[in-house]
Amino acid sequence: MRYITVLKGTPPAGPPPESLMAAIMDLGAQAAASGALLDNAGLAPSAAGAQVSVTAGELSVTDGPFTEAKEYISYAVYEVRSKAEAVEWASRFMAVHAQHWPGWEGECDVVKIMGPEDFTQPH
Repeated sequence: MRYITVLKGTPPAGPPPESLMAAIMDLGAQAAASGALLDNAGLAPSAAGAQVSVTAGELSVTDGPFTEAKEYISYAVYEVRSKAEAVEWASRFMAVHAQHWPGWEGECDVVKIMGPEDFTQPH
């Protein structure tokens, strides 16, 4: 089954420490070598994006930046055997941030990507 993890955070002032970036690369290499990591990338600040919404049947588009305190930072797509395994990869990623960037705060959403197995077959 596939899961997407989306990292949101509020970084302290300044660029991320080099040790963090090295630890992220190492963890990504481990996940790729295990066959779990299918795709990952950093995400631009919300100022570079837009939000498309429908309210009361009306479509609207709002350019970023958005008012949320936390910005989307990155995502990863994993092919794993269980939600617990996806949560383990996300936890390891978060632990790397906590260890290498004092003052960094964030959260990582772990969301199942639905596949054919999630839909009942017509009889």
